[in-house]
Amino acid sequence: MKASFDSAAATYDQSFTQTVIGKSQRETVYNILSQHLLTVKTIFEINCGTGEDALWLASQNFDVMATDISEKMIAIGKAKNQHQNLTFSTLDITRLSSFQKEEKYDLLFSNFGGLNCLSPEELSLFFKTAPHFLKEKGKMVLVLMPKNTIWEQFYFLTKGKWNKAFRRKKKLVLANVDGEKIPTYYYNPKEIVHLTEEKLECIEYKPIGFFIPPSYLEPFFTNKKGFLKLLKKLELRIRNFSFLSKYADHYAIILQKK
Repeated sequence: MKASFDSAAATYDQSFTQTVIGKSQRETVYNILSQHLLTVKTIFEINCGTGEDALWLASQNFDVMATDISEKMIAIGKAKNQHQNLTFSTLDITRLSSFQKEEKYDLLFSNFGGLNCLSPEELSLFFKTAPHFLKEKGKMVLVLMPKNTIWEQFYFLTKGKWNKAFRRKKKLVLANVDGEKIPTYYYNPKEIVHLTEEKLECIEYKPIGFFIPPSYLEPFFTNKKGFLKLLKKLELRIRNFSFLSKYADHYAIILQKK
């Protein structure tokens, strides 16, 4: 997996971070995340990619430890970094217990499906280990990809690609990330609630990308900014409709340490 993300690092910002859709979905994430930052000082980010979110959080004066399995992703993040309150480090989250950091954090954050790279067994182990990195009553804000994304089903059905329309319901999918095939597992919110109920309490979950489309539709929307602006307005109107989470492109789930 490390080699695959290393290969994708050079083009990741261009193919997602800097796209119109990427920016729109990230704005939705920040609107949700900001509601849980009022009492936060320290943040532990996993799957940070090229550091876009870590840089934003550091600019808001939070102390951030940003980690990723890809050395090349981390190198890009370090090259962007001008904040003394932001540290980058490589970390394989399947070996989270080996991350020798004594500090505990107010918030653990993972954006845009990083945790979807974990199998059910790996994800279960992650949720047993990760709470140790949180302070008492610390929170997790996790953005994952669900199984029932309506945009994806509609897109592939109109293309006549029936085998791809419902691919997220399969146990394992080899997802294309900048030309690299990444083993990907999809989880609906209630599955995460079940996996975490021993050590974490679910506060809420919210849809991200119910109206805003998936990033692979960027070519279609590049010259349709008015239409995308309308979709963003509609997204705001349904942001508190938790039942739509499993039908969106992503969703944010907020968990609190018991």
